[in-house]
Amino acid sequence: MSDVTVRLVLAAAVMAVSLVMASSASPSSSSPSAPSHDYGDALRKSLLYFEAQRSGRLPYNQRVRWRGHSGLTDGLEQGVDLVGGYYDAGDHVKFGLPMAFTVTMLSWSIIEYGDQVAAAGELVHALQSIKWGTDYFMKAHTAPNELWTQVGDGDSDHYCWQRPEDMTTSRRAYKVDAEHPGSEVAAETAAAMAAASVVFRNAGDAHYAHILLHHAQQLFEFADKYRGRYHESVRVVKSFYPSSSGYKDELLWAALWLHRATGSRRYLDYAVDNADDFGGTGWGVSEFSWDIKYSGLQVLASKLLLEEKDLSSEQRLVLEQYRSKAEFYVCSNMNKNPGGAARNAPRTPAGLLFIRAWNNLQYVTNAAFLLTVHSDLLSSLGEPLRCLPDDDADTSDTGGEAAAEVVVPAAEVLAFAKFQADYILGTNPAETSYLVGYGEKYPRQVHHRAASTASVKQEKGFIGCAQGFDDWYSAGGDNPHDLVGAVVGGPDGKDRFRDERGMYIHTEACTYNTAPMVGVLSRFMEIQRQQEEQDL
Repeated sequence: MSDVTVRLVLAAAVMAVSLVMASSASPSSSSPSAPSHDYGDALRKSLLYFEAQRSGRLPYNQRVRWRGHSGLTDGLEQGVDLVGGYYDAGDHVKFGLPMAFTVTMLSWSIIEYGDQVAAAGELVHALQSIKWGTDYFMKAHTAPNELWTQVGDGDSDHYCWQRPEDMTTSRRAYKVDAEHPGSEVAAETAAAMAAASVVFRNAGDAHYAHILLHHAQQLFEFADKYRGRYHESVRVVKSFYPSSSGYKDELLWAALWLHRATGSRRYLDYAVDNADDFGGTGWGVSEFSWDIKYSGLQVLASKLLLEEKDLSSEQRLVLEQYRSKAEFYVCSNMNKNPGGAARNAPRTPAGLLFIRAWNNLQYVTNAAFLLTVHSDLLSSLGEPLRCLPDDDADTSDTGGEAAAEVVVPAAEVLAFAKFQADYILGTNPAETSYLVGYGEKYPRQVHHRAASTASVKQEKGFIGCAQGFDDWYSAGGDNPHDLVGAVVGGPDGKDRFRDERGMYIHTEACTYNTAPMVGVLSRFMEIQRQQEEQDL
């Protein structure tokens, strides 16, 4: 199917989406009285957030003016330049795995919806956000089989409330190599650089894209040849970003991104040949995150059924198996899998997906993105979502009859993704936007050291660890600076939210919360524009 045909199919789906939203009484749609949202404004704010998370020497065109240079000696002790990159959340450690995942998701957002981002006038900012991460990864990849994966110590950092510009905590750097492997972080960094290479090639920067792809291919070979759990090599990360799913999902994920970046069949063959052994066609899960990539790689593999030409019968069979597991994820998030609660993701009473209490909105933003992408695929294929019963389910209570499959129109999948996005933007019982700076009511006490403390440009005197806790963390008022564009952890399982700096499981924001929202907001901005044109 040509790009033009795909666009016509997606455009034709807009009316179907609006009809589903207007008629459905389920949580897949907003109520008639729910306010409409300015997705373009939310998109612009989302991209601004990444500038607040920058480490290193800030550029002349830095828009978040209350931040200053920081981490300018990172890597010096180890004899390597590790200045730059992103702080993951409200602290000052640079963790390689979530940083790489953030860049992968930013890149995927632009690959899918770059035209929409450009239409909003935000493509330059999006490219800058990606490049800030990939420039750092190139520095951190100091040899074919060597990757620096962390700067800073989480324990000492968390005992200190200090602006990044004043940091006095350890800036020790940690690496993985052939003797101390870390397949998860090496493969995720490969995925990030491969995905980013597609973005920059599409943007016309073939030279930079080529450099990124060279690093990505080396990192993938490193991750695959020297297999090992990265938190066993870099033990200080285990309390913060341990890998519960292992590295096989990252290897499949990276292979699929490298196939997309290069078109090389050897990467597709890798994903097909290892699909069963690595769990790609076996694991049906209900979450997608910096740790667990299965549902993301399953959605990515499913797209090859539309995009890849000349698939062999074996490859098509395996890709259909990937798609089956991708659709288990989509169905689970929509509560459509036959079999009840055991096969579906939990929700709050108001319909928000609720995977875990700590930073739950990371799972929601990722789900909204994957459902948006998969609904577009279904629309392009002209097929519905099929939610299949469990073949191994106990049927004794139903007289031996298996549950029937549930068929869901693609438009309803997109409508459900919109519901989740709208909840984040303020259509929720608390009437609070969980994207900071958007709307009239949003979190003002975000758990964030820099945002909660006076800027170095306003208060030039040094602020120590204890002083920061006494004067700023414990202060009862709003933060001096809004962390615009940040998606915080969000409400609890009963849709309740307390805007308090100390409630970090709800008020701390992370880069990987916001990254997938760039794609989601871009897609719904496009739909909103098309609906307005139809109304005219």
